[in-house]
Amino acid sequence: PQLFLSKKQYTKEQFTKDVISGIIVAIIALPLSIALALASGVTPEQGLYTAIIAGFVISFLGGSKVQIAGPTAAFATIVAGIVMKNGMEGLATATILAGLILVIMGFLRLGSLIRFIPYTITTGFTTGIAVTIFIGQIKDFLGLTFRESPVETMEKLGQVISCMDTLNLQALAVGAVSLAILILWPRFFKKVPPSLIAVAAAAVLVKGMGLRVNTIGDLYTISSGLPAFHLPNISFSLVQKVMPDAITIAVLAAIESLLSCVVADGMIGGKHNSNAELVAQGVGNAASALFGGIPATGAIARTAANIKNGGRSPVAGMVHAAVLLLILVFLMPYAALIP
Repeated sequence: PQLFLSKKQYTKEQFTKDVISGIIVAIIALPLSIALALASGVTPEQGLYTAIIAGFVISFLGGSKVQIAGPTAAFATIVAGIVMKNGMEGLATATILAGLILVIMGFLRLGSLIRFIPYTITTGFTTGIAVTIFIGQIKDFLGLTFRESPVETMEKLGQVISCMDTLNLQALAVGAVSLAILILWPRFFKKVPPSLIAVAAAAVLVKGMGLRVNTIGDLYTISSGLPAFHLPNISFSLVQKVMPDAITIAVLAAIESLLSCVVADGMIGGKHNSNAELVAQGVGNAASALFGGIPATGAIARTAANIKNGGRSPVAGMVHAAVLLLILVFLMPYAALIP
């Protein structure tokens, strides 16, 4: 693991940079973890559980100096489908099995196989994820009320079209303001994450003006408790049902994490250990599932933010997880105000 290798040349100055970077990445990860949990059909705090548990374990054991792990958009539709078919027990079982598969892949030294995946497949896959997430967000951006509860992307698009008469202009205005902040804020203020400003501004708008816009608190009961250990009720029949999902999670986690590592290497001029990263991803995913989280993988945007803010060792990723834990315990009830 890079944590132990990087200790040889570690300095107080780098520790300070890692801590600062970890705090900034945690601020970026907070709204993302909540939003991705909701897009995955689970509760807001489960997104934070994932970023905390998997984020810490993967940084501690990982083969990259700068990788930040947590819930990502790639898993959102997959997780939502598993929860719909097999419930949370099925998701936890699939994630634990995926973790075991990833550990085996690492020990079999399959990490180098990433170089053989064609660029067109990677590009098409990530573009497909982008389209899926985009269509999935139209409902809340326009404040629509669906008459059904679709899971598949084209079914969601059909509901958007048929339910356009339920358009909520106040929700659209809040969404538009948030989107404008995300686009324009970085042009003028590079140090403060735009996602944090967008979340705060939208919450103030809705609360201060009494707008008729759904908040997280309207739809979910927010828990600020620590993640609790829970071993799913695993049976042979359940394992048979979720094994295809487990393989999907494992392969997707491997591809996305190692691609993120390659991008990070290019940014810092470093070299990651792909097999150690696979083992870390496996242990991190299994741990996440055992503490109420969802599948995790290396997050390219958060990893890039870590690098840009001076993070150069796994300490930054561990600090990011610790800061999110403090936010979960002390500030999570305020997430109920987020539109």
